[in-house]
Amino acid sequence: MAILLVSLIVKISTVDGADKVKFAYAAPSVNVSMLWITKEAKLFDKNGVDAEILFLDPSLVQKAMITGEIQLAMMTGGLMAPPKLAGIDLVMLAGFVNKYVFRLVVRPEINSANDLKGKRAGISPIGSAADRGLRLLLTKWGLNPEKDMVFFQMSGGGEPARIASLIANSIDATLINPPSHKKAVEAGMKVLANMEDMDIHLQHIGLVTSQRWQTRNVDATRRIVKSFVEGIYVMRTNPKLAKMALGKYMKITNDGELDEMYQLLRKLIAIKPYPTNEGFRAVLDELSEKIPQARTANPKDFTDIRFLEELDNSGYIDQLYR
Repeated sequence: MAILLVSLIVKISTVDGADKVKFAYAAPSVNVSMLWITKEAKLFDKNGVDAEILFLDPSLVQKAMITGEIQLAMMTGGLMAPPKLAGIDLVMLAGFVNKYVFRLVVRPEINSANDLKGKRAGISPIGSAADRGLRLLLTKWGLNPEKDMVFFQMSGGGEPARIASLIANSIDATLINPPSHKKAVEAGMKVLANMEDMDIHLQHIGLVTSQRWQTRNVDATRRIVKSFVEGIYVMRTNPKLAKMALGKYMKITNDGELDEMYQLLRKLIAIKPYPTNEGFRAVLDELSEKIPQARTANPKDFTDIRFLEELDNSGYIDQLYR
């Protein structure tokens, strides 16, 4: 496999005539990092895709996908499912993260789930992972998210803003991804729950496109999925490149933090990144209280795994690791 190994890491300039494709992501976290790693490893170039990477607000990612201003996005199942249920033809091609890894970080005086009653929760836009994840966690603890906490949709509600608000006592609790949560802990806040260790399976981050675009660009879609499969291989075998991508897009220079994120990434990302029916069923169950048609929706309608299956059934993915 020496020739194959070289082909996956060699730097290749963008090929003339490559398909120009816009990808978007909504939060600079380890959850979306396979997009960065695949880009930095020049794998889109290798497979004839001229990839432009855009960092957008979560609500803008959803809108841009619906209007066709972008072609693919790293989206959560919870963000793509509502428009899908409303008739928009979104579909997930690959599932990279099938559970939450958030830490519930709280003010130091909060010691139990019961102490959260009446407290203020800071979230990024309604419907985002930080919002849905917290509601799911509260429900698992027997609390009613609509009655037991006050949710504040924060302007500029990214993790740095939510951490600053928590420290300033403007909110009492928020979900933060590792290792960013450590900044809050260092300032005297505490971790009340580690969702990474909890048995909560749901479809989190995946590669989403529209069926309309995919139908018109079947070969490009196939090459994009292949690029991500190869990106996972590079991530697992080239930690230096993976950490470089993490540091570049998350603006982290601390070697310890980068190593922690890399080890988390290796645990999270499967070699064969199938989205799961179980994960989408959990997403639909959570949505069903506000969107009645989610109760009878078929999770299989939210995914299209044929391109991934082609690579899997041909033996290509297994060959990468031999």
